[in-house]
Amino acid sequence: MKKFVVPMLLAGFVLALLAAPASAAQPAQKDKEKPQPVKVYIPKEVKEPMLAGMAAKQARLDIPFEIFKTLYLPAQQAFYNVFFLKMKNADLGFAPAAAQVVDPAAPAAAPKLKATINMFLAFSKVENDKPATLVKEVYVPVTIEMDQTGFDPAKEEWYCVGYPLMPGQYLASIALASQDLKKIGIQYADVKLPDPKSFTASLDVTPIFFGKEYKQLQAPETKAELHKGFFMYSVLQVTPNIDNVFAVGENLDMFFYLFGTQPKEGGKYDIEINFEVIQGDKTAIKYAPGNFESPLVSLPLQLKQTLQIKKGEETRSETRDLPAGSYTLVLKIADKVSGLKCEKRVDFTVK
Repeated sequence: MKKFVVPMLLAGFVLALLAAPASAAQPAQKDKEKPQPVKVYIPKEVKEPMLAGMAAKQARLDIPFEIFKTLYLPAQQAFYNVFFLKMKNADLGFAPAAAQVVDPAAPAAAPKLKATINMFLAFSKVENDKPATLVKEVYVPVTIEMDQTGFDPAKEEWYCVGYPLMPGQYLASIALASQDLKKIGIQYADVKLPDPKSFTASLDVTPIFFGKEYKQLQAPETKAELHKGFFMYSVLQVTPNIDNVFAVGENLDMFFYLFGTQPKEGGKYDIEINFEVIQGDKTAIKYAPGNFESPLVSLPLQLKQTLQIKKGEETRSETRDLPAGSYTLVLKIADKVSGLKCEKRVDFTVK
């Protein structure tokens, strides 16, 4: 197996994030000692029911939606948190978009539907297993357009919104509200962000996710926005595989970051990862060990098996795509500098 190579685009970008100096958005250590007043971005019509439901995480569903997945990725002195939401088209109030003046000679544009709603994010520090201190309020104006042709009101779509937070334990409150604030949907999600400096005697990883597509944009996203079918990670537009389902012949394109590894003299790391795909208690694919000089791991694994085919007196090797079925990817990770080890498992399906 060829030596694993971290894609230059993703590796260079993330490592630059980790090495960058603290920005105004993430205060330096000396500033963290001073209480920072929370700027008010959430109107009382939304904030009052949001606060009332926090202790019991009591959802309000005037506008129904679900937070079905969360993940966090490394960023300078902080973590970039991504929240995955499911919403039905009929609940977002789509209406025909206003006609625009266009060049009469241009081809007729497909008619559009538009939904305009308000999104509010609130992050509260958790103490003694209860939300205690509100540390951040965020307003996210949302406008979604879809083609009228083929529009299905009953279809459920998924969206992403992201925001950076310092290490700690939080309760995230997410609200969707109509323009007049008469209809409000509220959901809650627990956020636990480890302190990377605490990993002195163990290894761990950020949530492992599989990507479908990475696209670099010209400028980073500097404020929270809601995106349909992808999330932003500064200048990267990331389309994840949200359900870990792959077609026969596709690759597992994974991304994660390792905590607790130690660099060698000169700053490089010496990390070995053994990857194996199992089905039940049987090995389906065993890869050659991968060696990494960075705690960032971003690489594709081909889902192909090498089988020994016996015909008569002859035996030959044949490579085939992994067939449809349910599998588990096993990662056995060893930091050769510190001697620390850990094992991670991720289930996936081939259809």
